[in-house]
Amino acid sequence: MVGKYFGLREKQTSVRIEFVAGLTTFLTMAYVISANPNILSDKTGMSKEALIAVTCIVTGATTIITGILANAPIAMAPGMGLNTFFAVLVASGKMDWQTALGAVFISGVLFLILTVSGFRKRIVEAIPASLVCAIAVGIGLFITFVGLKSLGIIVKDEITFVSAGALTVPILIGLFGLLVMIYLEIRKVTGSLLFGIVASTILAAVCNKIELPGQFISSHLDISAVAFKLDILSALKWGFLGSIFTLTFIDMFDSVGTLMACCHQADMVDDKGKIRGLDRLLSIDAVATVIGALLGTSTTTAYIESAAGIEQGGRSGLTSVVTGLFFLLALLFVPLVAIVPLYATAPALIMVGLFMMKEVKKIDFTNMQEAFPAFIIIVMIALSYSISTGLAFGFISFTLIKLVSGEAKEIKPAMWAIAIFSVLFLTLEQFGGAIEYLRTLI
Repeated sequence: MVGKYFGLREKQTSVRIEFVAGLTTFLTMAYVISANPNILSDKTGMSKEALIAVTCIVTGATTIITGILANAPIAMAPGMGLNTFFAVLVASGKMDWQTALGAVFISGVLFLILTVSGFRKRIVEAIPASLVCAIAVGIGLFITFVGLKSLGIIVKDEITFVSAGALTVPILIGLFGLLVMIYLEIRKVTGSLLFGIVASTILAAVCNKIELPGQFISSHLDISAVAFKLDILSALKWGFLGSIFTLTFIDMFDSVGTLMACCHQADMVDDKGKIRGLDRLLSIDAVATVIGALLGTSTTTAYIESAAGIEQGGRSGLTSVVTGLFFLLALLFVPLVAIVPLYATAPALIMVGLFMMKEVKKIDFTNMQEAFPAFIIIVMIALSYSISTGLAFGFISFTLIKLVSGEAKEIKPAMWAIAIFSVLFLTLEQFGGAIEYLRTLI
C-alpha cells in the first residue's frame, strides 16, 4: 500500500532505497538540531531548550507534510542564512524576537499569496534553461564549500580570506569517510553516503574524538517559552517593510533555487522541462514558514541537503517521511544524534556538490548572452555564501545583457519582475542611508 501511494514502482525505487535515502538526508542535516537553537538563542535571548524541541518538531512535521502531500524527496527546516538574518534583526535593536517572529509570519503569508496567485510558478518558468543549470552548479559549489569548511580543510584567513587548514585527526577521519563514499560509489553501492558517515563516526569513536553523552534520552521538550509568542501587529509598522521584503525575497529565491536543483536531480520534470507538482511544493514551502513562525522559529524553507538523499536514490515522498520521522524521533534522542560529528557528515556535502556539477555541460558557454549570467550565478552563489544573492546578480545581468543586445522582446514579463525585485533586494538596505544623507543636504 505504501509503495502504491508513493508510486515507488513508477519511480523505479523501493522502500529500502527510500529508507536509506531518508536516513542519509537526516544525518546530513541533523546539525540543524543544535545549530539553529545556538544561533537564535545567542543573539535573541530566546530559550535554547525550547528552540531545540521546536526545531525538531517544525523540521519533522513540515518534511512529512511535504512527503505526503507533494510526494517529493524534499526536506524542510529553518534556513541557516535566514536564522542569522533573524538574529541580526533582533541583536541590532530594530525589533524584539516576538516582533521578528511576526515579520517571519507576514513574509510567509506574502509568500503564500504569491504562490496561490501563480506568480511564483511564473517566476520559475521564466528562468531560462541555461540559468536553471547554472543554479544547480552554483549550489553544488556552494555546498561543497560548506562541506570543506565543516570538515576543516578550508579555514578563515585574514589576508587571503580563506586558505587550506592544517591536517588534523578529525580532518583525516572525515577524509576516510569521503574515501569510503567514493569507493562505494564506484562499486555502485546504494547508501554510499550513509555508510561513509557511519564509518567516520565509528572511527572517531575508536580514536576517542567523540564522547558518549551522559544521558541518551532528552528531558526538555517544553516549547511554551517561544511557541505562539509572535507579535504580528508590531511587525506591521512601515519601518519594518524593508526587513519583511528581505525575508520574503531570500526565502523565495533560496527555496526556488533549491527546489529547481533538487527536483531536476530527482527526475521530477516533464518532457517540457517543467517541474511536476511545483505549485504544491511552493505552497507547502510557504505554509512551512507560517508554521515555523507560529511555533517560534525563523523562516522554514526547502533544504539543499535533500540532494544527499536524492543522490542515494530517493525519488518519492517516502524519503521525506522517513527524514521527518527521524527528526521527530530525535526529540527523544537529541544527545545521541549529537555524537555524529560535523566532520563525519561534511564529506556527504562534498560528494553531493560533485554530483551536481554534471549540469555544467548543459550550459552553452559559446553564447555570451547565456554564458555570462550563468557564470555570475555559479560564482556568486558560492563566493557570496548566499543562494539568493547569487541569483539576484545573475538575473540582473541576464536582463541587462538582453536589453543592451536589442533583444528585450525575448525577456518574459515575469523575468522583468524578477530583475526589479533583485535590484530592490540588493539595494534596499542602502535606501535608509541615502535618505538620511539627503536630509543632511537639505
